[in-house]
Amino acid sequence: MIHVQTYGELPFNRREIFRYAGCSSPGEAETAVLEECLAELSGKLTGRVCWREFVMTEPDLPFCPTGSADLAKYLRDCTKLVVFGATVGLETDRLIARYSRISPVKALFCQAIGAERIESLCDAFCGDLAEMYASCRTKPRYSPGYGDLPLEVQREFFTILDCPRKIGLTLNTSMLMSPSKSVTAIVGIQ
Repeated sequence: MIHVQTYGELPFNRREIFRYAGCSSPGEAETAVLEECLAELSGKLTGRVCWREFVMTEPDLPFCPTGSADLAKYLRDCTKLVVFGATVGLETDRLIARYSRISPVKALFCQAIGAERIESLCDAFCGDLAEMYASCRTKPRYSPGYGDLPLEVQREFFTILDCPRKIGLTLNTSMLMSPSKSVTAIVGIQ
């Protein structure tokens, strides 16, 4: 069964946004640009996650054997795993494209906000999983492309999760997701 969860606007972490923007010592000018971008995006970003649980029979993906040694090590001692896709939607992509032409600084900050938003969404979802599986231990998320787990495994994730229909997330032939501020991952459950 595929589950879908929608998240409202999570609190913004300005320090993380500055970090993603490469701004180690933000001044008034950078803070002003960030606040303008946040105001423009406020209320327009909705996090959506689709996910599915699988029972583990061996330390690999039950729906798509990978032969990945790194994944096998990650999944060792897991009894279940959750596969999920998450996105914060197209609005950041639209603003990044728009500002790339007229204000590269705002484009940079929109990019950084989008990165912070998808990370916040994944953290919130993984926190919810930890509560759902409170009697177990949930591991940190693990995504295609980490270690020796091929990025191409994402095709299988999109198939089993029906990401386009469930949350509007698509994958092109180059393994790029749209909207770009999106993640697919596995969470092992011990």
